[in-house]
Amino acid sequence: MSCVLNGIVPLGLVLLFCGAQGFFLPNVTHLEKLLSKYQQDRPHSRVRRAIPRVDKEEILMLHNRLRGQVSPPASNMEYMTWDEELEKSAVAWAQECIWEHGPNSLLVSIGQNLAVHWGRYRSPGFHVQSWYDEVKDYTYPYPHECNPWCPERCSGTMCTHYTQIVWATTTKIGCAVNTCQRMNVWGDVWENAVYLVCNYSPKGNWIGEAPYRAGRPCSECPPRYGGSCRNNLCYRETYDQKPETDEMNEVEMAPIPEEKHIWVHSRVIRPTKPKKAPAVNYMTQVIGCDTKMKDKCKGSTCNRYQCPAGCLHNRAKIFGTLFYESVSSICRAAIHYGVLDDKGGLVDVTRNGKVPFFVKSERNGVQSLSKYKSSSSFTVSKVKEQDLDCYTTVAQLCPYERPGTHCPRVHCPAHCKDEPSYWAPVLGTNIYADSSSICRTAVHAGVIRNKSGGYVDVMPVDKKEIYVGSLRNGVQSESLRTPRDGKAFRIFAVRQ
Repeated sequence: MSCVLNGIVPLGLVLLFCGAQGFFLPNVTHLEKLLSKYQQDRPHSRVRRAIPRVDKEEILMLHNRLRGQVSPPASNMEYMTWDEELEKSAVAWAQECIWEHGPNSLLVSIGQNLAVHWGRYRSPGFHVQSWYDEVKDYTYPYPHECNPWCPERCSGTMCTHYTQIVWATTTKIGCAVNTCQRMNVWGDVWENAVYLVCNYSPKGNWIGEAPYRAGRPCSECPPRYGGSCRNNLCYRETYDQKPETDEMNEVEMAPIPEEKHIWVHSRVIRPTKPKKAPAVNYMTQVIGCDTKMKDKCKGSTCNRYQCPAGCLHNRAKIFGTLFYESVSSICRAAIHYGVLDDKGGLVDVTRNGKVPFFVKSERNGVQSLSKYKSSSSFTVSKVKEQDLDCYTTVAQLCPYERPGTHCPRVHCPAHCKDEPSYWAPVLGTNIYADSSSICRTAVHAGVIRNKSGGYVDVMPVDKKEIYVGSLRNGVQSESLRTPRDGKAFRIFAVRQ
């Protein structure tokens, strides 16, 4: 039979969990041999370690492997090491053979997971895995849900064994295994019960907090790690030590190096020029009442304009109706067509190639002129605005078409950076695959702030052969080579 007792939950919340039933071994002699692995040495004999080295290595290896594979990925998960003092405290409690957390004086500063079994042999790794398997009942609380405290998201009997294992800031562990001749487990007396005690520091399972921060692995490691990462864990090279062997009983002191004095000339540091703030790109161009289409539309971003007020009675000419010649005033054409009034505002423009002639008309207080000559033309349309969630893509909102289509101006909510990449992916840099989340892309591109969200403009473009990933503004975009389907887009800031 096997049972585990929950990791420590601050504020006195202690929960219990019992696992699947074990089996008696019919060969008692064989059972005794298995249990003897955990028997204490005879009185007055020297004990090298309270837990066999192979079990220690299994526990530590499994903790770090499980911490590195959490889902959603953790951006600040730290590498865990073995601590001798925690091991000693675990030994002392395991020898008490009491099926509850303790001692109380120690629980204020450490976390603790417990497990016990009798019957067939089970390695400590079996219990560690059973603690972690509570993840099936646990739903990770994202930062935007924590206002100000994170909700409890355990749908099973308990999940705090799991959360203690994956608590990002818990970096030390020490365990002990003891065979208790008689142990009271929830009212039943178990004989030859194998008792596993694991102590953790710093403790985890703080109520109202998430066990770790979701994001690209190692992207938010504490500075003391110097940017080093191993298997998705914040890691320091000093951890890489040789495995301990039974022969390593003495501590050898390194020789004291001979003292030398070296004179070092002070360095002269050249003054550096302050870095320029990165340029902000806008799709919307600010124009005047007399700005002509042919004068302003010379690049790819010539399809959204901000017109001033007072263009109704301006003398700038326009030619045509519905289709306007490229020498026409953009803003007065927008008033003529009914997209804007004299207060100004946003207008989208679509270039339509040459038409054979342009017909005059009077609309909305603006008189257009006629021209019976083939020339380049454009049409105008109203700019729509739309609220998005963190997951909407350009492929869903306004897929690329020829001739070019217009996307609405979109408003993104706050905290989209915190969404997992498998729900809200970002593919590329500067030009992004249209399967990317618009709002997470906006944070990556720096056109909105994660804490506040805001308005952005997007422009569908033809696909690229390669999209290169990068880390910007706390968002890691992904690379994509030779995409089979889909198009691309550019994203722009909106003037406030």
